[in-house]
Amino acid sequence: MDTGLGTGLATRCASLAPGTRNVYQAVLRRFAATGRPPEPAELEAAERPFDLAAGQLLAELVAADLLGLDDAGRIRMAYPFSTGPTPHVVAIAGGASVYSMCALDALGIPPMLGVDAVVTSADPVTGAPVKVTFSGGLASWDPPGAVLYVGRTGHDGTTEQVSCGNLNFFASPDSAGQWASQHPEVTGSVLDQARAQTLGAQTFVPLLETGT
Repeated sequence: MDTGLGTGLATRCASLAPGTRNVYQAVLRRFAATGRPPEPAELEAAERPFDLAAGQLLAELVAADLLGLDDAGRIRMAYPFSTGPTPHVVAIAGGASVYSMCALDALGIPPMLGVDAVVTSADPVTGAPVKVTFSGGLASWDPPGAVLYVGRTGHDGTTEQVSCGNLNFFASPDSAGQWASQHPEVTGSVLDQARAQTLGAQTFVPLLETGT
């Protein structure tokens, strides 16, 4: 996600019909609590007041580019969460350890949920570990010079297709610049820690606030 795409995610969520939005928020809360998405039958409580079928609601969320399904129709991802392994793990205090779709998504999970958490990842160039610890609304980064690179490819597609693999933590700005020079097909920029955290919060906090 680039900076405009973050706003787009919140806008897409806000534009959902109430029943569809309620189901999306139920999916996010289930991921946070258990580390996995709900099965279709588990969504009945969220959809029942709106008299809509889970399959219909999930299809609307896929069309809105808010979640993705596997070949069997099960939820495999819902921004910011992923069922499959990614380089970015978020250990939620009092909840589960979850994979995030990208580094920006990882930074958005703690403020979205209003919880403490520890984000762990690795520099794609050097392999050096990167950790961001959220505690009491504040975040500390290790190493101290770590940054976030926010990029996207030029072709059309879903957020997952054009952005998720291009938003990563780096142990230093130099490492991020090296990665960018090796990937001329990606356009983007390096964000310092404060800007990265602000973008993560702006992107994801509205997802659970909207319609509540």
